[in-house]
Amino acid sequence: MTGTNSEKLNEYNTKRECPWTHGRQLGNPTAFALGAFATTITTLSCALMEWRGLTTANAFIGNFFFIAGIGMVLSAQWELVLGNSYNYTVFSAYGMFYGGFGAILTPLFGVSSTFGDDQSGYNNALGFFCILWTVFNTFFLLGSLSTDLVTIATYAALEIYLCLLGASYFVAAEDRAGDAIAVKKAAGSFAFIAGLLGYYSMGHAICQDQGLPSFLFPMGDVHLRERWTASNRKNAVLLDRETVKQDDAL
Repeated sequence: MTGTNSEKLNEYNTKRECPWTHGRQLGNPTAFALGAFATTITTLSCALMEWRGLTTANAFIGNFFFIAGIGMVLSAQWELVLGNSYNYTVFSAYGMFYGGFGAILTPLFGVSSTFGDDQSGYNNALGFFCILWTVFNTFFLLGSLSTDLVTIATYAALEIYLCLLGASYFVAAEDRAGDAIAVKKAAGSFAFIAGLLGYYSMGHAICQDQGLPSFLFPMGDVHLRERWTASNRKNAVLLDRETVKQDDAL
């Protein structure tokens, strides 16, 4: 989930010190946010895949509300302070997503009781909830194309996970319990992959912060942004040359 965040942080710390830190440099909030994301989605994936007979995610409501809902959203605010708009958007979005998911599972909010015996309507509502978040995540996936292979793979896994999870609720709404469980387990497997990639990215961020060798957690930078910038500069130079030639001809 983090591409050139460490480079931006180093440049920020070199050029500027925030007045309220009294000369101290700001830390990097990315590692914690990545760990919170990875922990939340990995524990959820265990319930989705029904490992060791676990069939409900209610035991992980604490993760949804506190680790993701509060931890990721707070970390996102510091990303905003550091000028990392992409990380701010991602961490805020997923922190609120899991906070909202936790609210759906919490009896105190009465979401499920609102539907009463209409389980079909309840499952359809959850299906739309997940599908629209799939659309939201699509833009994160597009934005990740300029970062690195690990980040791209993370959002690709999230895209499939959310899509399959939404599909499982729609299938459940049609009273096809066996098929719904199979699709839900498939969604859980991609959620598990996304969680492992999140832990990997956290390891990379910690190594960068502590000055450890980057080869311990290579991210596979694609340098698409640099290539795009270089291509634009080349095109601009060629356009200037053509303009000069036309002016000379006149």
